[in-house]
Amino acid sequence: MSQMTKAKASKESMKETVKSAAAPAPKVVKAVKPTPVAYSPAPIRITEELIRECRAKLVQSKAELLNRVKEARHDLNNDDKGGDEADQTVRVLAEAEFLNQHERMRGQLMEIESALGRIEGGTFGICEETEEMIEPERLRAIPWTRLSIEGAEIRESVNKRFARG
Repeated sequence: MSQMTKAKASKESMKETVKSAAAPAPKVVKAVKPTPVAYSPAPIRITEELIRECRAKLVQSKAELLNRVKEARHDLNNDDKGGDEADQTVRVLAEAEFLNQHERMRGQLMEIESALGRIEGGTFGICEETEEMIEPERLRAIPWTRLSIEGAEIRESVNKRFARG
């Protein structure tokens, strides 16, 4: 190559270098976090179908509990009254077990009666703690419940706070 061609090539490469140095740097775009949108769940509705379904479950549970109480009482009354000390001890333990079981069933029966009363009074499905509607899935699972999941958590935390240790 001649001197002139070399100089020309050198001059052109200098122009390319200057152009690339003068070009603005690419803009860096910062990631923008999306603003959170407030979550507002759809309002919970207690349908007539759900109320009928829960009433049927409550009536069925009540009948089953009453039958269990009747059977337990019948079994307890049919035990022999005689026997030695060991037999009498077994009978006393059976009576204590019956009384504990009877008390649990009585409490359950009261909850069922209360739920049936709330259905009749038009307050079925309203949480006693938060005064909001109880989730339909929860009512289907435990139709005698008086608390929503949130209400049950609130009540449990209050009970823990004031529990004696």
